[in-house]
Order: sequence, then C-alpha cells, then structure tokens
Amino acid sequence: MGARGAPSRRRQAGRRLRYLPTGSFPFLLLLLLLCIQLGGGQKKKENLLAEKVEQLMEWSSRRSIFRMNGDKFRKFIKAPPRNYSMIVMFTALQPQRQCSVCRQANEEFQILANSWRYSSAFCNKLFFSMVDYDEGTDVFQQLNMNSAPTFMHFPPKGRPKRADTFDLQRIGFAAEQLAKWIADRTDVHIRVFRPPNYSGTIALALLVSLVGGLLYLRRNNLEFIYNKTGWAMVSLCIVFAMTSGQMWNHIRGPPYAHKNPHNGQVSYIHGSSQAQFVAESHIILVLNAAITMGMVLLNEAATSKGDVGKRRIICLVGLGLVVFFFSFLLSIFRSKYHGYPYSFLIK
Repeated sequence: MGARGAPSRRRQAGRRLRYLPTGSFPFLLLLLLLCIQLGGGQKKKENLLAEKVEQLMEWSSRRSIFRMNGDKFRKFIKAPPRNYSMIVMFTALQPQRQCSVCRQANEEFQILANSWRYSSAFCNKLFFSMVDYDEGTDVFQQLNMNSAPTFMHFPPKGRPKRADTFDLQRIGFAAEQLAKWIADRTDVHIRVFRPPNYSGTIALALLVSLVGGLLYLRRNNLEFIYNKTGWAMVSLCIVFAMTSGQMWNHIRGPPYAHKNPHNGQVSYIHGSSQAQFVAESHIILVLNAAITMGMVLLNEAATSKGDVGKRRIICLVGLGLVVFFFSFLLSIFRSKYHGYPYSFLIK
C-alpha cells in the first residue's frame, strides 16, 4: 500500500511543478541577486565604519583633540555611516585673528578632552575635534557660521539640533559646563580633572608672609590694627568684588570680552541679563566704588566743621560722582534688562 502510494505522490508533485508560472523563475533570480547586492552594500558600510572608527581611535591615542580641515570634516563628521558622537570646537587661533577668547576656550576644551581621554570610561563613542577658521574656511561657510569660538555636537544619526550648539554666551566655556552639556546630549558623563594650579597657594603664602612681616616690624606699635578707616576700606573692597560678579566669573569662567570677527568691534558688556563678561564685572566694580566715594564725600561735607567754601566744593564733587556714575550704572542695567523703562541722564 505504501509502495503504491509513493509513485502517486511523485506524480502529484510533478503536476504542481508543471503548473508553476514560468515567469516566476526570473523574479526569484532577481530577488536573489538583490539580496546579494544588499548584503554586499551592508558589508561595505560596516567595513567603512570600522575604518573610520579605527582612524579616529588612532588619532585619539596621539592627542585628545585632533584638527580637521574641510575634507576630514566631511568624511568623518558629515558623511555616513557614523555610530559615534563628535564634539567640535570651531575657533580662530591664528595670531592675526587676535581672538583672546578663542585661546581661553581652547584651554578649557583641552582640559575636558584630556579628562575624557585618560578616564576609565573612554571608548569609541565620543571624540573631540577642532576646526580652525584658517584651515577650514569652507566648513564655516557650509554651516553659515560667523562667530568663534563655537561648540557643536554632531550626533551619530541625523542632523544637529538647536540644543546641539552650546550656549557659550549664556553659560560660559568652563570645562565643567561643557561636560554637563555633553552629558545632556550624549549620556556620556565626564569627570573633569584640572592640572594642579599652585598660583593661589603661592599668592596666599606671600600675603600671609607680608602681613606677618608687617606685624613683626610694627610689633612695638600695633595701634594701626584698631584703625577703623583701614578696616572699612578692606570691607568695601570685599563688598565691591562680590557685588560686581567676581564669584560668578570664578564659577562660570566667562570670556574677558567678545570681539566680533566681522567688524572687529569689541564688546565689554554682555547683551543678556543671564551672562556677563569679566570686563563687565570690572566696570561695575569701578562704578560702585565711584558712587561710594561720592556718598563718602557728601557725608564728609555734611558732618565736618571746616571752611564752608571747602565743604561746598566737597559736596558738589560728591554729588557729581553719585549722579553721573549712578546714571552710567543704570544705563548698563537698562541695556541688559531689555524693556526696563527708567533711565537718568544717560540712556
């Protein structure tokens, strides 16, 4: 029974093969060739990606930040495939550019890149590079970039979004702030290690030595320690330093000033209420000191018992200092807090 059934099953299979459409064989052959081609293309992409990552790792082994021109930028950052993030600093470090902010930002960027390179978490998912204006002018033109320094994150997939451009004007370019921004964009956390800086310790030691030496030389007459005017001056210096934003500068590390690369105009006052330049804090310190000096002169003119004409001159000088420099201070405040309605003398 089983022997008789086998030939019948073969005859049925033959009938099915005879009834299979003759046009399906070229289609199957085309589908097979297409699968082979896709597999070959995928393999080619994998090989190209492996070559790019290998080259980047080789560069990273020699230096934490590698410089890129237009060709390298297009090959390793813009062109796919890419499975790594790239942090790029666009800068202008050549002496003829006279960009002091670029040099300061480069130092912080170098500290950040070194911290990543020598950390235990270092891998091939994040790289640091630099494009100098004089070496990659075409890159600046391609990105419509007209200022430096600028930090950008290029993700593994897709185009950079608005948040992938670091807000340097508002946050500053301290390595710690850059590391926080990178963690937000890439989920890669970098612990910043700064090289030891003994300048503060040396300055403190010199100050203590100077004070100790002065006390030793005046050991027989220490009445100056009880001088109220001297202590008042020291207190005012501390107040001026704190109210002018020196502590903010120490924490955020903003640039001293900003130079427009197009017209060369230097800005010492930041246009936003969320940030400031170092020069701006120095200006505010001088204005506060001048206003305080005017108030002191007014008080001296009112309380002293000297010549009336001299007291009148002191009063006028003090009043002029207060009025003029307070007007100047109010105009700076108005320029930073847009929409502030009040002004006095100076707009």
